Amino acid sequence: QVQLVESGGGLVQPGGSLRLSCTASGFSLVHRTIGWFRQAPGKEREGVACISSTDGYWYETDVAKGRFTIARDNAKNTVYLNMYRLEPQDTAVYYCAIKDGCGSSSISSSWGQGTQVTVSS
Repeated sequence: QVQLVESGGGLVQPGGSLRLSCTASGFSLVHRTIGWFRQAPGKEREGVACISSTDGYWYETDVAKGRFTIARDNAKNTVYLNMYRLEPQDTAVYYCAIKDGCGSSSISSSWGQGTQVTVSS
């Protein structure tokens, strides 16, 4: 299975913003549905947002509360998660994965190492 690579995490103050990147070496993400997930310490992994392969439409889950957007740059083979108005509760390791569809819970890529996002003053 292909493994995606996440980057862009770091330490940010509450209210700040971050842009996470998801890419794959030697594998095109252009026609793939990509989901972003996160896992906080002691909690299960949860979905954050998803961008469809077919119509380019993207969705965010309730955890994003209107603060996150997802976008593609096909020329760079990269999918971004833009996060705004970050809260301490957003602290987690963030992952991306290829999904069978935004409405599906199935993924078809291996989990990568993720990128740590820490929201703290």
